[in-house]
Amino acid sequence: MQDDRVPVTLLTGFLGSGKTTLLNYLIRDPDAGRIAVVMNELGEVGLDHDLIEEATDETILMPSGCLCCSIRGDLGKTLASLMARRMRDELSFDRVVIETTGIADPGPILQTLVVDNIIAPHYRMDGVVTVADAATGARTLDTQFEAVSQIAMADLVVLSKVDLLTPPELVRFEERIAGINATARRVIADHGRVPSGVLFGLSALRPDVGATDVTDWLGMAAPKPDPLAGLSGFAAQDGTPAAPPLAEAGATLHHDSRIGSASIEVEEPIPSSVFDFWIDTLIALKGPNILRIKGIVHVEGMEWPFVFHGVQHIFDAPVPLKSWSGEDQTSRIVVIARDMDKIDLQASLETLRMQPNDVQEKVKGMMVETVEMKF
Repeated sequence: MQDDRVPVTLLTGFLGSGKTTLLNYLIRDPDAGRIAVVMNELGEVGLDHDLIEEATDETILMPSGCLCCSIRGDLGKTLASLMARRMRDELSFDRVVIETTGIADPGPILQTLVVDNIIAPHYRMDGVVTVADAATGARTLDTQFEAVSQIAMADLVVLSKVDLLTPPELVRFEERIAGINATARRVIADHGRVPSGVLFGLSALRPDVGATDVTDWLGMAAPKPDPLAGLSGFAAQDGTPAAPPLAEAGATLHHDSRIGSASIEVEEPIPSSVFDFWIDTLIALKGPNILRIKGIVHVEGMEWPFVFHGVQHIFDAPVPLKSWSGEDQTSRIVVIARDMDKIDLQASLETLRMQPNDVQEKVKGMMVETVEMKF
C-alpha cells in the first residue's frame, strides 16, 4: 500500500521565534525537494532577495524550484488552487509547508486537512514543527498560552537562539518543554540550519510505517544516543520533569500547568466495545480540550493493528498497518489536553483495561445516574 497524497508540514512558533530564518534555510536545502510554502501574507515573510526568481501578488518562485504563496480567502481554497495548478502541470512541488502566524492555534489547520472534502483526498499531515526561542522562550511561555499550545501540539520542537543561553539555562528550558510535551523530539537549530530531512516524515499515519517509527512518534522509545548531529533526542517518559502543579489561590499560575498529558500501554488486544466506549466518553466529556490523541491499537479480532490521530473531536482516518510483523500486540496511546488534570487523564486511559461486561455495567450505571438527575 502507498499513500500518494502530498505531505504537509505545519510550521508554527510564537512571534520572533525564528520561523522565517528556518524557512530561508529550508528552501535552500537541495535535499528538501520542491516545496510549496503557504503563509498568511507574503510581505511578512522576509525571504532573502537572492532566493527570489519571480514574484507576483500571490506567488513567489525561487531558483530552487520552491514556491511561496499567500492565503487568499481560506486555507482550503489556497491548497485546492495549488493542487489544481499542479494537476495541470503549471506547478511542481513534492510537499507543502504551512507557516502559521505567531499567535495561531495549530488545531483548526490540522482539522481542515481532515474534514475539507476537496483537499483531504490530496493532502496528508506529515507533522507539526514548532520553533521555540530559547532566549526569550521561558518568558513567552509565562505570558502567552498560545506559545504553550504550540509546543503541546508539536511532533518536533526546533530550539532557536540557543547560543544566547548558558548550558544550564538550555537544560532548564528543554526540561520545561519536556514537561509540556514529552512526546515531541527536539532539535537545535544553528542560525536556522537543522539536519537535512529532520523536519519531515514525522507522522506515523502511513501504511508502510514500522514499529520503531510508531514508538518514536508516540514518544515511548527508550532513551538512546541520537545518530543525528544537533538532535537532543526524545525526552524520556520516566524521570521527565512534570508540568508545574496547579498554583495555590493567589499565586502566579504558569500556563504550563494548564497542559496535561498521559499515556498507557495495554499488552493484550483491546475489545472493540471497550475502545469505542473509552474514546466516545472522552470526546463527549472533554472534546474541546483535547489537543491531540494519538496511538497504535491492537483490537480483538482484527488481523492488523492501526494507528490513529485526533484533534478535539476530529480524527484522521485510522491507518491499518498491514505490513506489521512481530508478536508484540501492545497498544500504546498518548493524550495531551488542556485544563484537564493528569490524574483524570490517566484514569480515563485506564478504562482501556476493562472487560466488555464491565463496560456494560458502567454504561447502565451512567444511564441510571442520568435518569435520577432528571428527577
